[in-house]
Amino acid sequence: MRETLRSVWHEPRSPGAPVRVRRDWVLVAVVVLATVLEGVLTSAWSGMILGLVLTPTLLWRRTRPFLMVAIAFLVCLFWSDPGNGTLAYLLILPYSLFRWGSGREALAGAGLIFAKISVSAALGHIGVSDMLLGFVAMIAAFALATTFRYRARLLERRLGEAKLRERERLARDLHDTVAHHVSAMAIRAQAGIAVAQRQPEAAVEALRVIEAEATRALAEMRTMVRALRLSEADDRAPSPGWDELRGLASSSGLPVSVELTGDLDGVPATVGTAVYRLAQESVTNARRHARHASRVTVRVAADESLVRLHVSDDGEAARSFSATGFGLAGMAERAGLLGGTCEAGPGPGRGWTVTATLPRTGVAA
Repeated sequence: MRETLRSVWHEPRSPGAPVRVRRDWVLVAVVVLATVLEGVLTSAWSGMILGLVLTPTLLWRRTRPFLMVAIAFLVCLFWSDPGNGTLAYLLILPYSLFRWGSGREALAGAGLIFAKISVSAALGHIGVSDMLLGFVAMIAAFALATTFRYRARLLERRLGEAKLRERERLARDLHDTVAHHVSAMAIRAQAGIAVAQRQPEAAVEALRVIEAEATRALAEMRTMVRALRLSEADDRAPSPGWDELRGLASSSGLPVSVELTGDLDGVPATVGTAVYRLAQESVTNARRHARHASRVTVRVAADESLVRLHVSDDGEAARSFSATGFGLAGMAERAGLLGGTCEAGPGPGRGWTVTATLPRTGVAA
């Protein structure tokens, strides 16, 4: 129990808390309107004033959760007549406290809230049944907020894992491609050394430097890729490219048409592999999730500076991001590491569309 409380106490604030967005102002407007209407219809002027006074706390409930809870519940404690049905909106404050606040703030705020309810019951402001109902309502708000807090954390962790897996795949592809060129350089250097008897000594020394650098680069690259892969199983097949991309058209399942235009001869293998991976993931998603689709179209166009990928299907309904798992996160990560972009969304008419744009050089500008 002590360790649990200690871990909760040291829990940091939940990251990514919105400051103030449009829906916050809409919420405030709705609360103000409801409070005024209730005050006018029931002549509960004191409760109406209290509701209006505390409404601004909703605007800072995520950035200053404990302060807003302290202000709201202490004001309610010392207000002579806090009775007003619209004050139920104050449940949003303890929810925000546990959703966005730190562990210290959550524990301190919970203690303050429970103390306020107990003191109100002791002073006769509320009955025992109301006190118990208040405890239950607060605990429910705490539990709901905690559920969404850790659900968001789990989602963030899974997205991070998807990006990490894509980084590992890209590292392997980079290794396979660069290793080919570096190995060729080492072989050339060795050949140069073999015939350098008739050449100046400086040329021999330069060839030795090339060989040493190439060997060292290969060793360091293998070490880096091995560390990135950790202990996961790895497919040792060669890195795919344009030929494998054309092969998507002959794969089984939903028919796929592949169109390649532009000059693809000078495109680095890393870019070709990335395009294949993005297209493969897009086609896989279409086969899994496109409803009543009859065809998937893959188009690749290359110009002097960019390589563009466009994958679309003719399914009935647009799919949400969650419907395709975390593959899209990995796709965006791979494109971003090469200096490009990858976006997915509903098509203009039907189905789902994935578009990616990569620098032809495979290096961010």
